[in-house]
Amino acid sequence: MNVRFGVLGPLRIDGGQAPGPAKHRTLLAALLLSAREQVPVDRLLSVVWDDRPPASAESVLRVYVSALRKLVDGIRTVPGGYLLDVERDDVDCHRFERLVAEARRARAAGRVAEAADGFRAALGLWRGRALVDVESSALLRAHGVPLEELRLTAQEERVELDLQLGRGAEVVGELRALVGAHPLRERAWVRLIEALHQAGRRSEALGAYQEARRTLVEELGLEPGAELAAAHQRVLDGTGGRVSPVDELPPDISDFAGRRPVLDWIAGMAGERASAPVHLVLHGPPGCGKSALAVHAATALERPDGRLYASLGGRPPGAVLEDLLRSLGCPDGAVPPALDDRVRLYRSTTARRRLLVVLDDAADEAQVRPLLPTGPGSLTLVTSRSPLAGLEAARAYELGLLDEDEAVALLGGVAGHERVRAEPEAALRIVRLCGHLPLALRIAGSRLARKPGWTLDHLAGRLGDERRRLDELSAGDLAVRGSLALGYRGLPEAERRLLRGLGALSAPDFAPWVFGTDLEPLAEAGLLQSRGLDEAGQERYGWHDLTRLYAAERLAEEDGGPAGVLAARAGEILDRARRGWASLLPAEPGTGRTEVHPPEPASDPDGLWREATAAGSGLETGWLRQEARWLGAERRFLVATVADFFRAGLYEAAWRLAFYLTPLLELGAHHDDWHATTATGLDAARAAGHRHGEALLLRGLADLHRAEGRLEAAAAALRAAQPLVEGLELARITLRLGLVQAATATGPHAREATGPQPEWATGSGAGGAGSGAGDAQRGAGGAGSGAGGVRGAGGVRSGRVREAERAFVRALRVFEEAGDRRGRADALRALGALLGDEGPLGESLAAYQDLGDPRGEAEALLDLARLHLAARRHPQARECVERRLRINRRLGDRLPEAVALLVLAEIAGLEGAPEAAEGAARAALETFTAYGDRRSAARARLALARAALDLDHLDRAVETLMRAMGEFDGLGDEHGKAEAERLVREADRRRGQRI
Repeated sequence: MNVRFGVLGPLRIDGGQAPGPAKHRTLLAALLLSAREQVPVDRLLSVVWDDRPPASAESVLRVYVSALRKLVDGIRTVPGGYLLDVERDDVDCHRFERLVAEARRARAAGRVAEAADGFRAALGLWRGRALVDVESSALLRAHGVPLEELRLTAQEERVELDLQLGRGAEVVGELRALVGAHPLRERAWVRLIEALHQAGRRSEALGAYQEARRTLVEELGLEPGAELAAAHQRVLDGTGGRVSPVDELPPDISDFAGRRPVLDWIAGMAGERASAPVHLVLHGPPGCGKSALAVHAATALERPDGRLYASLGGRPPGAVLEDLLRSLGCPDGAVPPALDDRVRLYRSTTARRRLLVVLDDAADEAQVRPLLPTGPGSLTLVTSRSPLAGLEAARAYELGLLDEDEAVALLGGVAGHERVRAEPEAALRIVRLCGHLPLALRIAGSRLARKPGWTLDHLAGRLGDERRRLDELSAGDLAVRGSLALGYRGLPEAERRLLRGLGALSAPDFAPWVFGTDLEPLAEAGLLQSRGLDEAGQERYGWHDLTRLYAAERLAEEDGGPAGVLAARAGEILDRARRGWASLLPAEPGTGRTEVHPPEPASDPDGLWREATAAGSGLETGWLRQEARWLGAERRFLVATVADFFRAGLYEAAWRLAFYLTPLLELGAHHDDWHATTATGLDAARAAGHRHGEALLLRGLADLHRAEGRLEAAAAALRAAQPLVEGLELARITLRLGLVQAATATGPHAREATGPQPEWATGSGAGGAGSGAGDAQRGAGGAGSGAGGVRGAGGVRSGRVREAERAFVRALRVFEEAGDRRGRADALRALGALLGDEGPLGESLAAYQDLGDPRGEAEALLDLARLHLAARRHPQARECVERRLRINRRLGDRLPEAVALLVLAEIAGLEGAPEAAEGAARAALETFTAYGDRRSAARARLALARAALDLDHLDRAVETLMRAMGEFDGLGDEHGKAEAERLVREADRRRGQRI
């Protein structure tokens, strides 16, 4: 396709003549140079009148435009200016720029001949100096000079390609003309010398150098630069007119496995149409395979001017630059001694080359910056333990661990795929014990390869001992310990001490508050990895398990073990956990100080209180919600720390932390953690000889048993606690024992008639308010038997019910005599729920409100809702449930919210609104499922099935009930299973009626 308009020479239109008047030509040139783009009137006035437009310029400009429209189609008036609507490729300057860009992409892809032809086609568009007949210095500055520079650069790049193709003799004449026109352009002299040398005209090449040197000295007073001197030296040495592309990559690894996403990312970045060099950083922890990946990726990539490799380590940039310059053909004598001079020579040497440079094991940005090639289309792969966030224009990829399939494939590639296939379970154990770390897996595979008599199971057994694992992961000069030690030794002493301190922890992740210091330097060193922000807004950090073992090893050898570190941090950890516990159970045991006490700003160093209240919600509510988030974020850390304290012999700290965690673990239905911390806490309290602590943990164990429906075990735990305490604590245990007695009094419906549930009803310390998973049992099983459940059992008061009532009354009397308002509220709630009496329940509600305890208020509201529902007072029941839901949602208590939703579903069903009942039950089911609460989820399915029956969706109801029956059967819940079977029979009955 021919161009229609030309500015690369005299102005041209469709092969004819340009407009006659000078200002008409300038106006047309301005529109052509911005084809298909709006050109503002102000800019046109500036270029047409060279920045000095007369007062009448704008009206005159309209006359010029009108005249041009008679010669050129497509000039449009647009808001604020004009636009020439022609294809950009119809204008020679735009086509030139496109062809140059395409030629550069072809060269970057290694298509040298195609690139040379592309440059030749682009240069063929020129008919003389750009804008030669346009009288506008503004246009010449803005467009003419850059176009001329691009022309010269493209010509040099094309000649360089021709030289690579062996066409030196063909370009000598062109290059002589070029240096004649631009005698001070050193790069043109370099290419002329190379072309003459390649053509076998050595004496002429030496003469060209002398001519170039004389010109530079006479005109500028300067000796030739490093690149020109290097070209002269190559002629003297007879090493050839062009240095053949260098390839210094280490050999690829034949058993490389996995990493497809990052390989695709590198290939995509390398294939981008870049007008600048591309710098990629692969970062990650020690041993994650950064170097192997970089070499493997680089092996698959081609660059026409070669591939360089440098292992950095702790080497200074100057030493690395010397090696790189020599690799690029710079003679020894031509490498300048000063770093700045080496950097300038390296940048000028790489500026017109398309290189691939691998910089392995970089320490920091300052080490890397001088080593980056400058040629457009060059690619640098940097590996580092740090993301090198300060490296300008670099893109980073964090290299994680291998997934299971990749890890097994790597192990098989080194040890032998047949051996791995023969012992798949043992192979998976090795993978997990190596933490999916490539270096560890390669070492394990190497050991197996050298020991053909070993089974995989034997090696897995050896790796299973944490004390020997780092010793086992060593083969030849490969060792996980050595890789970690390299990073450790490079840290300042304060950061080494911090890493050792972290070795006292077994938690999978942690936040900076634990040690009261910034952990980012360890992340920058690749020894920790950021896990992002947690639900409390804190940055969390984790590490590889082998890094943890190394830190623990250094702690044992240099500081004597974890006990001292944990003892020093125990006070802060316990204080933070106690604050969270107090937010869930706002009371101090036995003191009567039962109101919510948010921290004062001066005692809020983390800013949690200020952040929680900034949104403008109630002060107490904001603090309570933030504390609950903090506890949720720190749960895994705190659970692990209970065991850490115990192993270090810090028994007092261990049992207290286990005690503080009880309400959190119940609120989230984290029963496995609850079991583990309670067992460890009990062992710790007994080891410390702390009878009161043992009683508190037994009380928590009873709550756990009761939440899981093991009432006899709950009663046994409480009876074991009774001899250990007296006074108010004995009253709390008595109150709980009454709850268990009431729960066992009326058979399978008892859990729906027992009022307050564990922890939230009577508190780990002095009481509490909330609901764990246990309350869902009542909320799903039929609210009609809720607060009036005992009366619903035929009006017969069993002996256990009377015992429960006496226990509640005794506890109430003790709490009132001691002035314990928390205990009084809990006892009133228990008594009202047992008797189905609105009076005590109303008093308990008022008491919780007076305490400023919204969770206690929420639980009393739900008991009142059940009481109203049993009496068929549906509007009052709905009002209580909706008030309860508002509190739950304000506090972010999702499990208690789900409990209330089940009661709301039952109310909606009784009010004849099955769609609303279905929606509430489904929302509750989603929450229970998300929290892993199987029993409550099964009861939510019962509620869903009832709504489906009411909607006459019989098949859906039966399908839901079958899933519920399976859950109840697995849980051993005969009452739930029987209710599901009854509803299935009801569905069958309705189906028969419908037929």
